[in-house]
Amino acid sequence: MTAVLDWSQCPAVESAPGRCGGAWVFKDTRLPVVISFENLEAGSPIEEIVENYRVSREQINAVLGFAARSLQTPSPAPATTLTNAHPV
Repeated sequence: MTAVLDWSQCPAVESAPGRCGGAWVFKDTRLPVVISFENLEAGSPIEEIVENYRVSREQINAVLGFAARSLQTPSPAPATTLTNAHPV
């Protein structure tokens, strides 16, 4: 199962229809966010991505942090006790 993130909520990225086919890219760059994930998955260290693609460590950390927070399972709502409940 593949998770879909709402990248519009991440301030470190942007999407413009006329740039990179509308893909989500690091703000003020043409680097699609997916490229950084593909490189990390292939074992590239963040420093290598920063050097090869001219994005900052802060940009990569912001995207990774956003993805991690977005994928966390929300805590279940606490159970509530009904008081003064009236029978239906």
